[in-house]
Order: sequence, then C-alpha cells, then structure tokens
Amino acid sequence: MRSKLFILIALTFSFTNSIFAQTEKAKVIETTSKETIKGHIYFLADDLLKGRETGTPENKIAASYLANTMRSYGVQPNPKTGTYYQDIKLKRVSPPSEVSIKINTKEIKDYALVFPSPIFTEIDDAVYLNYGMAEDYEGKNLTGKVIIIKAGSEEKKDTRAAFELRREKQKLADEYGVVAILELLNASDNMWGFIDHNFNTSKLMIAGDDNQNDDQISHVWILDKDYNMANELSALKDIYTSVSIGEKQEEIVMSQNVIGMVEGSDPNLKNEFIIYSAHYDHVGIGTPDQTGDTIYNGARDNAVGTTTVLSIAENLAKYPTKRSALFILFTGEEKGLLGSTFYVENPVLPLNQMVYCFNSDNAGYNDTSLATIIGLPRTTASQHIKDAATAFGLTAIDDPAPEQGLFDRSDNVQFAKKGIPAPTFSLGFKAFNGDVTKYYHRPGDEADSLDYDYLLKFFRAYVLSGRHIGNDPKTPTWTVGDKYESASKELYKN
Repeated sequence: MRSKLFILIALTFSFTNSIFAQTEKAKVIETTSKETIKGHIYFLADDLLKGRETGTPENKIAASYLANTMRSYGVQPNPKTGTYYQDIKLKRVSPPSEVSIKINTKEIKDYALVFPSPIFTEIDDAVYLNYGMAEDYEGKNLTGKVIIIKAGSEEKKDTRAAFELRREKQKLADEYGVVAILELLNASDNMWGFIDHNFNTSKLMIAGDDNQNDDQISHVWILDKDYNMANELSALKDIYTSVSIGEKQEEIVMSQNVIGMVEGSDPNLKNEFIIYSAHYDHVGIGTPDQTGDTIYNGARDNAVGTTTVLSIAENLAKYPTKRSALFILFTGEEKGLLGSTFYVENPVLPLNQMVYCFNSDNAGYNDTSLATIIGLPRTTASQHIKDAATAFGLTAIDDPAPEQGLFDRSDNVQFAKKGIPAPTFSLGFKAFNGDVTKYYHRPGDEADSLDYDYLLKFFRAYVLSGRHIGNDPKTPTWTVGDKYESASKELYKN
C-alpha cells in the first residue's frame, strides 16, 4: 500500500512539474512573435539611425524608442530617476587634423593613431627595434629616439597581438625615454579598415575619468603589407624620421543607458534581481564596402541583443517571475564598454541585490541549430539555459572560440568583475568565421539579411531561460573555482 501511495505521489509531482513547464513555455510563446521581433530589429537597424553611434542624435532616437517600448509594456521606470534613462556625461576626443609622418623619403599615408599625443620631431637616427619587446631594448640608449618596430612579438604575430601588446610596448618605450613609436602592421584590407575606423575617428570616454592616457607618448600603427618596409628598414644603418602630430579636439556629449524594472512576485525572492542586459549602440558610419554602403547598421550587433531584452521585458511585465527583473540597455559598448562601466559605479539599486546578469551580445551566426552562451558552464544556471534552448529546438553550447576573448569584450564582464554571475547569450556559431566575420562590424549587417524563423526560437530560448532562473528557489552562483568567485563572496558577504 505504501509503495502504491509513493508511486501515486511521484506521478502527481511529475505531472504537476510537466504542467508547470508547459505553462512557462506557453507564456513565452504568447508574448514573443516573429512580427514583433521584426519590428524592433528593422527599426533599430534602419538607415535612418545611421548605425546608432554613441553621442549622435540617432543614438538618442534609438534610446527613446527603447524607453517608450518598455513604457508600452508596463515596465516600471528607473527607480532612481522616475524616467527610463540614466544620463552619462561623456567626453569626445577627436583626432588631430594635422598629422605628417615620414620615414626616410617615404610619406606615410596609411596610419592609425593609437596614442596621438602631440609631438613634432625630426630625427636622423631613428632606431629599428625588431618587435619592441623587453629583450630588444637590452644594452641600447634610446633616450629621445623614435623607434620603428613590428607589430606583435616572436611568439604572436597576428593582428590581435598588436592590440594585446600595445600598452606593454608603450610602458617599455616610456621607461627607456623613447619619444614616439612607429609600429609596422601587416593587416588585411578588412582588418585595416576596422583599425582605421576605430583609431582615426573620434573617441568617447566617461567625462572625469582619470585614466585617459594623456601622458602617453605618441604611438602610431603603419600599414606594412607583407612587412616590405620592415624588411627594408631592418637592413639599414641610418633611418630618418619626421613625426608631426597636432592637438586633439575635445567636447562634452551626453548619452543614456535605458533602464526599466519589474518587481518579482515572491515576497522574499523579489529582493533578488536578475539583470537582463544588452548594448543598443553600434559603430555608426565608416569605410564603405564594395557596394559603396557606409552605414554600419548593426542588425546582429546588437539590434538582436537589444530585442532579446525587449522580449523578456514584455514577457515579465505580463507574467513576473518570483525574482525581480532589471532591464538595462547600454550605450557606448562599442566605444569601450562605457555604459556598463558607468553603471556598475553608479547603480540605480545596490549591486549586492543583483544575483545574476543575463547579457545578450552578438557578432553573427553560422549555425541555426545552436545558441552560443559565452560562459555557459561558469554559473550554476547553465542547466536552465540548456533546458530552455532544448524546449525550442536549439542546443546551447559554450564559447567555441576562446581565443577571441569574447567574455571580456562585452558589458557582462563589468558585472563579473564586481562578482555578479554574468554569461552572454549569443547567436549560434561553431567558430568565429564564415557568416560571423562576414557581417561583424560591416555595412552588410542589415535587418533583411537575418533568418527570423531561427531568431524566434533564439529569443524564446532566452526568455524561457530567464523565467527558469527567475523562478528557481536556489540563487544562481559562479561555479566553484571560477576566477570571479572571490569577488562574488565579497559582494554578497552581508
């Protein structure tokens, strides 16, 4: 008899769980439709918004659209301001208009100003210094010299190494009294276009930020296909350089994070918040592609991520989870994670109430059977995400391209540094190539190039993941031994 009773109870429990799961899935399906998804993405990626560059009027139009969309869902505004905005004062620094660089008799036309500190110098005995690493300085007096070096190092010769090593090379040059660095870079046309757009256009930083590299010596990257110039200079005893870089121009601009919230339904768990985040800015107008298109529309990066957050905002406004939800759409991610950097130092609610940050950011996709979660196994909520993906016919996988450093390149990392578990939910890719790189930071990243049948499953998987995490009685944490576990213990110690 006791055995039969146990079986009956087990079946009842299983049936109840099944009904609950079906109900949760039904709630997601009810509030996410292909038509709504298309509406958001087509608007945000429209040519009208000119690539949503931070600090532009078009970026503000996007912010207004997002704020009023959340308002229409019944999402509560930023609890600190009573509006849906968090204003951020930024400083725009424009590159100097007057730049002249000569090496021997050659006038350099293809350059990128990595650190454009004002300088004028003519030096007859510039020094070719291989890769400009520590071993290359040994036994040399370089005070007052211009050094010419190759990008990367003996161990790392790809373009990414130039980015990774630039501060180390700056520090070494400064210690040895060097006055300017001319770094020769062998880059593809696409990569050089990306570098040119990022380093020779205006830069934004948080106003009042003390870490602005004003004391850096001048550092210039020079395009050197197949290292033809490097090979020539390495054989010369005498090298003449002339480097003239004028003053930077500065102005204050305003931008906004867009913030809303939904209170949880459980009297205790509502004091814990899940952050649902994405950045809504993109890179604006840049180098034309082969068709002459100059608008970097940013449909994948990150109108898709932005729409992911709007989708769960609509769902939770109608069907709240036990935990509360804070929706944050960041500005300035493409300018150096500016919006999230500002937010974690100026939170609208205490950070120790934020138990999870479920970020969404994208470069593109090359496998429509997947959802790729950057940092999937790093939190205890991983099974919830896997189950939600499976429920809509997708497979959730971890980052297949760790060499790209994607976890540290999106807004989630600012929360991770504070100790908040923070993976990033991304479109499906097996490798960072193919259709990912085809559209990443390119003018062709437009709304009509997307697969909306796949996106519907992708958005629904994100929303259901959030519902699972928001309703779980057990608070999500970093997995044991994660690099951010100690920061988490410090944040939540009280």
